[in-house]
Amino acid sequence: MDSRQQFLDKSDKLKEVFLPHLSADPVIFGFDHNELKVLLLKMNYRKQWVLPGGYIRKDEDLDEAVVRILKERAGITHIYLEEFGVFGKKNRSELYFEDFDETLFQKQRFVTVGYYALCNPARFKLIADEYSETCEWICLNNLLEIDLAMDHREIIGKALLTIREKISHKPIGYNLLPEKFTLSELQKLYEAIVGKTLNRGNFYRKIMNLGILKKLPEQRKGGAHKAPDLYSFDKRKYMKALDNGLNNW
Repeated sequence: MDSRQQFLDKSDKLKEVFLPHLSADPVIFGFDHNELKVLLLKMNYRKQWVLPGGYIRKDEDLDEAVVRILKERAGITHIYLEEFGVFGKKNRSELYFEDFDETLFQKQRFVTVGYYALCNPARFKLIADEYSETCEWICLNNLLEIDLAMDHREIIGKALLTIREKISHKPIGYNLLPEKFTLSELQKLYEAIVGKTLNRGNFYRKIMNLGILKKLPEQRKGGAHKAPDLYSFDKRKYMKALDNGLNNW
């Protein structure tokens, strides 16, 4: 089916099912091969990349809608989502739908609510929806090279700033790293998020002082150098730090 025709065929049905003027755009970050990535869809229409967002049904809560949208658009399920911002520029999606007249449901002015999540990409088998050519994890370092639609670059930037602020008072890593990891791997995760190199000694000392790690009686084998120690998160202490914040960071 012609990608433009897809929108025309669905427009009237969308008006019946979904709320006008309100949408949600989840920003899903993944950490893989020491790089921070974001989940994006490449649309059939215009071949531009977008966040896996969508509209809110008239009979569902906003948080429920985001969970449904992610499952329908990318096959992502069972992740913790947190709201981080609202985006409401009056013409934020107008250019994307400039080929359509004003009666198209999708061309109406939509205020979108941003959510973010942190997860391990290895947990998921991505499944693109009917509107999308592909669904992929894109490295943040490569975002300037791709054509992002609407204001989705701005939304991703705000989500990243939110995470950077969060790690100053909340632990991260539980959903991004494998069950067993080295301190070096944990440091690379923090460096990917803050966008700069951290002093190894200072980082190790601070992270150990938090008391959220358990040193395991085994090492990471296979390297040319001395095998590094392996760690895991102490789930009880990690969750307590999530609730109460970090005191020694």
